Amino acid sequence: MALIREFELRAIRERRNGLIPGFIHACVGQEATAVGACTALRPDDVITSTHRGHGHLIAKGGDPRYMMAELAARGVGYCGGKGGSLHMADFNLGILGANGIVAGGIPMAVGAALAFQMRNEQRIALAFFGDGAVNEGAFHEAANLAGLWKLPVIFFCENNLYGEGTPQHRQAPLRDLAQRAASYGFPGVIIDGNDVMAVYEATTQAAERARAGEGPTFIEGKTYRYRGHYEGDPMVYRSQEELAAWKARDPIRRWRERLLASGDAQASELEIIDKEVQEQLDEAVAFAKASPPPPLEAALAGVYGHDHDGRIF
Repeated sequence: MALIREFELRAIRERRNGLIPGFIHACVGQEATAVGACTALRPDDVITSTHRGHGHLIAKGGDPRYMMAELAARGVGYCGGKGGSLHMADFNLGILGANGIVAGGIPMAVGAALAFQMRNEQRIALAFFGDGAVNEGAFHEAANLAGLWKLPVIFFCENNLYGEGTPQHRQAPLRDLAQRAASYGFPGVIIDGNDVMAVYEATTQAAERARAGEGPTFIEGKTYRYRGHYEGDPMVYRSQEELAAWKARDPIRRWRERLLASGDAQASELEIIDKEVQEQLDEAVAFAKASPPPPLEAALAGVYGHDHDGRIF
């Protein structure tokens, strides 16, 4: 969680310094959902991510060097410097991709889960998405099919209370979005998304159900983003009092306090982790700066189409 938090803050600074072009949608404040959920998965399980997906990639094992290089539009980045913040993927780690389309990753996860079921593999897919995605047709179609065929998929809603600048009560008639799972024949679970252990335990139970052939689970993690929808967002749609109230429930601070109170970690150990995180990010930024942009001839690599006769080129 410390690495995710500091990666985002460092990326924001490097964007201001001119290293990173384009937008950044930071997940500062939402670290527990990414870490708790991905820690509960096996290495061969897969995830799909969102436009706010840096934390998911790191939690699933993504390398901050190649992430920073991708943000900086360098050729060694995860997508060759052409995907940027919204589209990073690493199939070797089971990261099927972040997605700039709201709800776009949900059908992808359901498709992966269908493949696992057809091949009799004990693997599962987990789709991360926000509260706004639950109002998209892609979610409902995917959830309907997953419930019908009892696919090994977890629908993980990171409910940070806002779809861009629209509060949840103005975009959905429900306070608890997990209620929608019942209409598709699988359970919906509501958890404290700022409690990393609660996230881990809920995802572990959902994974066990999925591997046992019992079908999907919808997990709604109530959480909050401290930054705007994107860097530069004036955030006029929420109050400072609301922000302060959620910062009092900060997931990293709460976990740090729990570790110290239980004796599972000493303050000196946590200080070492914080120092190592900064060193890792210094290395990532230096790696990105030293890496060249992709060559012009790579612009059309990976782009496909077909002619009137259906031939692919």
